[in-house]
Amino acid sequence: MWSLSGTLPRDAGLELEDAKQLVRDSVRRHRKDRSERERREAADAIAVHARGLLDGVRCVAAYASRPGEPDTGPLLDVLDEAGLEILLPILGPGLSRDWARYRVGEPLEVRAPGRPPEPSGPGLGERAIADADLIFAPALGVDSAGIRLGQGGGWYDRVLVHARPGVPVFAVIYDDERATDALPAAPHDRPVDGVLAPSGVERLSR
Repeated sequence: MWSLSGTLPRDAGLELEDAKQLVRDSVRRHRKDRSERERREAADAIAVHARGLLDGVRCVAAYASRPGEPDTGPLLDVLDEAGLEILLPILGPGLSRDWARYRVGEPLEVRAPGRPPEPSGPGLGERAIADADLIFAPALGVDSAGIRLGQGGGWYDRVLVHARPGVPVFAVIYDDERATDALPAAPHDRPVDGVLAPSGVERLSR
């Protein structure tokens, strides 16, 4: 059975980014092999478990999933049905980081290769994430210390510095993308506070 921990490189001589890329490639390959039924059931379960995180929440920073990622469509439905303000990431001027409000049913468009689908805007600025009481972030894997392996580029590591102190950040992953061994990490990598997966919510102490 595939597991993220089984893919972690053991060669201490690898450069950090090379080690990260090896793990990313393995996760992406495995995601392509998931059945449509598994994807659908995972998305529904993730949305159900997310309900338990919404007490006292008014605004959520989330994201529209890309192909291969756990489908966040049902999650966005739950947030919308709860009457919450939803912020989704968009590309701002000059490829800067930005956020825009979103309601389920509004159009989403892929505006740049490798980017998630985005609402039309208007952009609120990268500091708009400070309005969020809860943040859901994409990930390819998370370890016990909360180290999150992203797609590369450091978008979330840079934007999360603008979140309010104490606002929880949950990475959305499949169950087998939870690493029991340490993921390769750089000093600037921003740990997450928990994991939202098909099996449930796990809060991490870090």
